[in-house]
Amino acid sequence: MRALQIAAAGMSAQQMRVEVISNNLANMNTTGYNARRAEFADLHYQQFARPGTINAADGTVLPTGVQLGLGVRPTAVSMILAQGALSATNGDLDLAIEGAGYLEVTLPDGRAAYTRDGGLKRTGDGLIVTSDGYPVVPNVTIPDDAASISINAEGEVYAYFNDQVNPQLLGQFTLAGFTNPRGLEAIGSNLFVETPASGPSLVTTPGQDGLGTLRQGYLEDSSIDPVKEVTDLIEAQRGYELNSKVITAADQMLSAMVQIR
Repeated sequence: MRALQIAAAGMSAQQMRVEVISNNLANMNTTGYNARRAEFADLHYQQFARPGTINAADGTVLPTGVQLGLGVRPTAVSMILAQGALSATNGDLDLAIEGAGYLEVTLPDGRAAYTRDGGLKRTGDGLIVTSDGYPVVPNVTIPDDAASISINAEGEVYAYFNDQVNPQLLGQFTLAGFTNPRGLEAIGSNLFVETPASGPSLVTTPGQDGLGTLRQGYLEDSSIDPVKEVTDLIEAQRGYELNSKVITAADQMLSAMVQIR
């Protein structure tokens, strides 16, 4: 009886959907987090009678045939690219990206990684890094005697000093764009790495080539909609229950069959 395997595949798919939803809800307060969505496709079909098969000597053709599906399979967990709301923090190293693009950071092994988490910090040497201590590209160091810093929409970092009227330009942040941002590989800590599916990074000045701009003193909230996620969770739970009922019904049918004398 194929119903057991088909229903089991359906339960596995709904379980995966619940896991994706639970991860979304767990990250509803994660800076710059984009919701994920589980996507599915039907499995291959057994062709008991193919559509268009000649059914009789007079050339009668089957209009639909008999095709029996064998269940469902996951195809992707894709990222929903959406701009999160901007929250004011008044932090001089807090940056929100308005629009597309990622900040580039350097991992300890020398690889490039990308993030939309603009909650930046400074080391004891004045180097601007992420919350995990990864340097932001290009490296910008804030002098010890700087009274304050300012970062404009184009990413230019200026330092103000008590004994100087004009600010000093320390460097300029860039943004990286991708042909297919959904193809980036998430490695945790709000970081992504480039893959063949994402295409190579296109690094440019904020505000150019379709990329967004920077806003100092703000952070991008998660784009999670809790109401939608809870609604999807209820729907997935009901789908799981319905597939479990199919297994129960198939078991009862098998039980009735083996009891026949």
